[in-house]
Amino acid sequence: MAKLLFDPQQLPIDAIAGEPAVPAERLAADWLRARFAAPPAWQPEDSETSFTPQLSPKPAAVLVPLVQRPEGLSLLLTQRTDHLSSHAGQISFPGGRAEPYDAGPADTALREAEEEIGLDRRHAEIIGTLPVYYTGTNYSVTPVVALLHPPFELRADPGEVAEIFEVPLAFLMDGLNHQRLSAELASGRRSFYAMPYQGYYIWGATAGMLRNLFHFLRAE
Repeated sequence: MAKLLFDPQQLPIDAIAGEPAVPAERLAADWLRARFAAPPAWQPEDSETSFTPQLSPKPAAVLVPLVQRPEGLSLLLTQRTDHLSSHAGQISFPGGRAEPYDAGPADTALREAEEEIGLDRRHAEIIGTLPVYYTGTNYSVTPVVALLHPPFELRADPGEVAEIFEVPLAFLMDGLNHQRLSAELASGRRSFYAMPYQGYYIWGATAGMLRNLFHFLRAE
């Protein structure tokens, strides 16, 4: 089993990103639909936090599921089981590697979400995608953003998912909650983000994709 070369929770915090929070009116379903339908000019996070594309990266997709709750939108996430061969125990979006029979990234994300957490795709309204994110395990990941319409039932695949939980989107879309950290690896110094929430440590690729959502929603 591949193991991390460092424990991110033991690293010192280099900085807090600190940008102002996305305005509350932008964290609403109708506003998000309009933003993805007519996106402004904007810049994704610099390439330092996303790996340089390698030769023949494996295509993958994740679902970025925004649950419509009475108190506001929340983001549904999973904690991976400890015995997986990659990213064991980490917080992640539902998703995985594309298969030849998938119709596209949205189909991959919805299929994987159904397999991992039992989400019936009829509850998911796809509203758009974010830029492809490259991982150190040589995946090119397309984040597929969807609004989830409760009520729905979830069932974690015990072979892949240890826990399913939600985080208020407003918490994640506030730069004061974005920690910047770095680690020395064999390939050089790597910088990444972490967004700890209660007992959950959101970091790495998941936090990197959330930073791109943050920039996308803040763009004027």
